[in-house]
Amino acid sequence: MSHTVPALTLEQLNTLPPADVAHRLDGLYEHSPWIVESALQQRPFVSLAQFKHRMVLVVVEAGRAAQLALLRAHPELAGKAMVDHSLTAESSNEQSKAGLTRCTPAEFETIQALNAQYNARFGHPFILAVRGPRGTGLSKAEIIATLERRVQGHPGFELAECLRHVHRIAEIRLNDKLGYTPAQGHQVWDWQESLARHTDAAYAGTGQLTVTYLTDAHRACARQIQADMLAAGCDSATIDAVGNVVGRYESDSCSRNNDGLQSPISSKNLLTGSHFDTVRNGGKYDGRLGIYVPLACVQALKAAGQRLPFGLEVVAFAEEEGQRYKATFLGSGALTGDFDPAWLDQTDADGISMRDAMAKAGLDVNAIGAIRRNPADYLGFVEVHIEQGPVLNALDIPLGVVTSINASVRYVGEMVGMASHAGTTPMGQRRDAAAAVAELVLLVEHLATQDGDSVGTVGQLQVPNGSINVVPGRCQFSLDLRAPSDAQRDALEDKVLTGLRLICERRGLHHTLTRTVQASAAPSDPAWQRRWEAAVTALGVPLHRMPSGAGHDAMKLHTLLPQAMLFVRGLNAGISHNPLESTTSDDMQLAVDAFSHLLHQLSLEHNAP
Repeated sequence: MSHTVPALTLEQLNTLPPADVAHRLDGLYEHSPWIVESALQQRPFVSLAQFKHRMVLVVVEAGRAAQLALLRAHPELAGKAMVDHSLTAESSNEQSKAGLTRCTPAEFETIQALNAQYNARFGHPFILAVRGPRGTGLSKAEIIATLERRVQGHPGFELAECLRHVHRIAEIRLNDKLGYTPAQGHQVWDWQESLARHTDAAYAGTGQLTVTYLTDAHRACARQIQADMLAAGCDSATIDAVGNVVGRYESDSCSRNNDGLQSPISSKNLLTGSHFDTVRNGGKYDGRLGIYVPLACVQALKAAGQRLPFGLEVVAFAEEEGQRYKATFLGSGALTGDFDPAWLDQTDADGISMRDAMAKAGLDVNAIGAIRRNPADYLGFVEVHIEQGPVLNALDIPLGVVTSINASVRYVGEMVGMASHAGTTPMGQRRDAAAAVAELVLLVEHLATQDGDSVGTVGQLQVPNGSINVVPGRCQFSLDLRAPSDAQRDALEDKVLTGLRLICERRGLHHTLTRTVQASAAPSDPAWQRRWEAAVTALGVPLHRMPSGAGHDAMKLHTLLPQAMLFVRGLNAGISHNPLESTTSDDMQLAVDAFSHLLHQLSLEHNAP
């Protein structure tokens, strides 16, 4: 008669004899018990997250030879071990859930060929956590597409990526062995998946997610977010004059009568949220994660019948990306009083003005001014956001505390030389505009690399009417410089522009340059940054501080309120503005836990004598 082995608890993990725990956790890492055994030497752990990261560090500290041995201990997907039934129980379960045991002959042949190609190129098997970011399993199509993409990868990256997937496999197996479910993380995941059903008409049926300001898909998103807010327990959820969706969970100082909840008496509010519009063919989590993480906290508070000593206002900002109209941060800008009435007369690619789009959506442009928030009514602004970069992913750390949103400056320019015959003009007598811009690209790369957390990019290059047999006489280019502070940005800008001038002088060229954007840095408020740091530390997650190279709604709210941000690790090298943008429900759960901790900490501060 079979019986179920009771799930291991965190307390038992910390207190049982190491050999007993190691036995209970057998199979966590494929044929590699040394990882668990070594990690257990660092007991006790305050959380599963801390134990998981300790195992990551064990592998990092083991060195390359041990890492390769760990990868080679894993079976190929739909490989020989599956065919001859020699998979471990854990691997068999995972490959079965992904449907790999039910491959068609063509699918099996494709996977086998890709496996062989991958192993021949990199010297280790292709590793993929086939149960996926939510733990429910990837489809065979997703697995094959990932194999096709990654077989073209860089060897160093693929080694690290395979190890990250090994740790993800172990994370899911550990959850199973401890009977742990990241329920709120799953809920946040599901909300975002559901919201991603809506895409602009031109992208319907393509599998691409595009939601631009006040399109039918955008308004459908707003209605769904409004319904989600009310279902989660917000006391109200309204759509304001620019299309922001505003959910409120009132404080415990609200008066009540037989008609229900009335206006707050004296408490201030904590403002949070992010945007729900997307770039074209974007990802599902950019912005939207920062709407649904706090909403999960509201749901938990409502279920427990708890109120906070301050109101919680969750805003789904209608526009941040500037895709349909040139009005970036329109949604959060309306809250700070920075809505420019001239925007109303802008037209999109179809000739539709913003004013007409607002009218069609039932928005009252005359009420936009009333959206501006009074700073005296608020404690501050916090935002949760997917990192949109590779740093946390490379470190295998789930959360990061933002120290500052970088200052930036952008230019568009043109290098002007002399077009001439490619065959008859000696190399020493050329005035090649494209070669000069190429030198600028390398200069920007060098100077930004030498400048701490600064970054520099020449993202656009064009030779107008270029020809294969003509030395370029003109080359148009862009320039984007970012740094954690205004002073650091300005210093980098000065070095780059000086270098550009010297390039022109040496090559006998001249250039034009027009500044298109200059944005000040938004350093995190020290007190709010410390609250995020305390929350991350309490979870047992390594504390990693980092600047944000991308702009966010918090940058706009910074002009009105103290602000601080929390980043959540992204998968696939942290890529964003891309369909491959992703994160796991386990990491989303940690973001919910951190936000809950921040709310609890703020409540204690509020009630302190």
